[in-house]
Amino acid sequence: MSSFADLPMAPAPARSLRGDLLELLSSMRFAISLLTVICVASAIGTVVRQGEPASNYVEQFGPFWAEVYGALGLYRIYSSPWFLLILAFLVTSTSLCIARNAPRILVDFRNHKEGIREQALNAFHHRSEGALAMPLAQAQARVQQLLSSTGWSIKSQVRTGGAGKAAGVMIAARLGAANKLGYIAAHSAIVLVCVGGLFDGDLIVKVQAWAQNLQPFKGGQATDQSRLSVNNPAYRAQLFVAEGQRSNSAVLNLDKGMLLQPLPFEVELKKFNVDYYATGMPKRFASDIVIHDPRTNTTQTATVEVNHPVVYDGVSIFQSSFEDGGSQVSLKPVFLSGKGLGTSPAVIHGVVNGDALPLASDAQGQVKVEITGLRVINVENLSEAQSGGEDKTDVRGVNLADLSKHLGSGAKPPGDKTLVNVGPSVTYKLRDAAGQAREYQNYMVPVNLHGQAMFLLGVRETPSSNFRFLRVPADENNSMDGWLRLRQALGDEAMRGEAVRRFSLHGAPPDRPELAAQLGVSAQRALDLFAGAIESPRAQGEPAPTQPPGGLQSLSDFIEKVVPEAERERTSETLVRILNGALAELMNLSREKAGLPALSMELDSSRAFMTQSVLSMSDAFLYPVPVVLMLDGFEQRQASVFQVTRTPGRNVVYLGCFLLIVGVFAMLYIRERRLWVWLHSDDAGGTQFRMALSATRHTLDTDAEFERLKTAVLTLDTRA
Repeated sequence: MSSFADLPMAPAPARSLRGDLLELLSSMRFAISLLTVICVASAIGTVVRQGEPASNYVEQFGPFWAEVYGALGLYRIYSSPWFLLILAFLVTSTSLCIARNAPRILVDFRNHKEGIREQALNAFHHRSEGALAMPLAQAQARVQQLLSSTGWSIKSQVRTGGAGKAAGVMIAARLGAANKLGYIAAHSAIVLVCVGGLFDGDLIVKVQAWAQNLQPFKGGQATDQSRLSVNNPAYRAQLFVAEGQRSNSAVLNLDKGMLLQPLPFEVELKKFNVDYYATGMPKRFASDIVIHDPRTNTTQTATVEVNHPVVYDGVSIFQSSFEDGGSQVSLKPVFLSGKGLGTSPAVIHGVVNGDALPLASDAQGQVKVEITGLRVINVENLSEAQSGGEDKTDVRGVNLADLSKHLGSGAKPPGDKTLVNVGPSVTYKLRDAAGQAREYQNYMVPVNLHGQAMFLLGVRETPSSNFRFLRVPADENNSMDGWLRLRQALGDEAMRGEAVRRFSLHGAPPDRPELAAQLGVSAQRALDLFAGAIESPRAQGEPAPTQPPGGLQSLSDFIEKVVPEAERERTSETLVRILNGALAELMNLSREKAGLPALSMELDSSRAFMTQSVLSMSDAFLYPVPVVLMLDGFEQRQASVFQVTRTPGRNVVYLGCFLLIVGVFAMLYIRERRLWVWLHSDDAGGTQFRMALSATRHTLDTDAEFERLKTAVLTLDTRA
């Protein structure tokens, strides 16, 4: 007798590639995997700032990784092809899941399963049996009435018996059927949100650019090959409008450049308004605009605020940011050497973001100035400057080998914040004939730091770095003239000699003329080193210093080369005291030449001014150019940057969000329960019943609910 193992097995039915692919796409595991990838990509898009200039990414990640991340599309991740492709696959997969499961869910939604066999009720966890002292018809009516009054949906099946089946009535009840619809609602929400995102993203614009062979531009005038249709159904663009002007040409920023998006109307900016708090921090931005519609020759006035857009003809206008709209500025050249002090230099008149203006000529060619920004309100954190517990700087305690702290930020933020408006500032670039440029930021009025009024003159090499400020103390007239006179005198050999003579005469005892001569020699050397008139001695073959001579660094180099290490600290303190005294004499000598009274070094204000003057003159040797452009006057003109959007998928996304909320709540908080009650007559004229309860989740509430139902059915025959 042969066994089953010897029998030939039937071959498995062949499955086509199309069927396997359809099975993969419609599987829930595949959809969840795609959703996980999208979540990870969205997290990357949140961490990595999107749409920044390429130089910023090179500065942050380095040249190699910046290029790798750019090739992966991480800088515009939400519009990258692979992200959109995954999004499209997620829509397809979720749609197929719904199409495959929705018919079965809908059939099950309408089916109460009243055809279940009465013996099958014994297999349920929640089951009970009992007897009612009433006829079958009355018991059926009472049970149905009980269940209907508590919200159960009911269907009953009368069974006549025969063919081995018992006669009786099977009552099938159902509660919480909306749980099944929650599945359809939640998955439909994913489809709607993704479709809405595809419509409102860059997909439509990219399809148009590909179909019409549009060429993005990176600057200059846009051509017809860079212009989208005014009837473009979906876009998200930037519109720049200066005060008193109107425009209908918005710009879409893409990874390879920009496309021009014409609007069906023009936006005119009447006035840009900014309201400030008492500290100077802005609290409200608003643009008063006029919309001109050439199709109907009508106008409409409106006010656009942050989070309060204006909608016109299906286009939403948001307040995105604000910029300078071409302010007129006047810049006064100031030579840090004091050259031209007391004269009226030619003032440079320019426009912010206008044409470059010629400034001077150097060995490489002409240097031009590009005015890039005007800020009328500058709110800085001056908590460190206002704190009274910090000791004042003393030049006698300065570490001559460390100058980095003197060229740091003009307003550092640690500790409690004290926000103060420090007045207007201008930003400009000086570009040489080779195209290289540095950026400068100068404040118009002095800023109070540590009780001393100082002019802040900022410079940075690259746009990604922070400004480093040269701090020039203001004199008693809140001007730079006092410091410039001292700097001019420092560069004059005759005035240095006279200052040394006066210092040695006043600093040495009258009865010790030999000390006066020694003090004069030391003071002359200190002043000459500080002024950069002489250099520190160099050993045979020692390379020349990389930084220009002068300042405290020159004194530090001199001490390191000629003084033994054990005596350097004492010598440096002595030399700095001598320098401080000689500079005080030089300051009074410059004031005497200008017809001003001498400063008394007994006053705290005079000592603070001299302290900061020593530090700032030392730092001035490291300033990259000999001239600064100070803001002499301005006529501000603001401009608003609006985000104009046409988003047909917005309502689809809103509907998807609503369905997602409904679906999640239905699946989490609605429990589907099914109840069966089998009734049949007994020999004494009463009714026997058997009941069972099934639930999607077995909880304590399910146990309590079944006990209540069982008690209610058992007591039906005792009720009136």
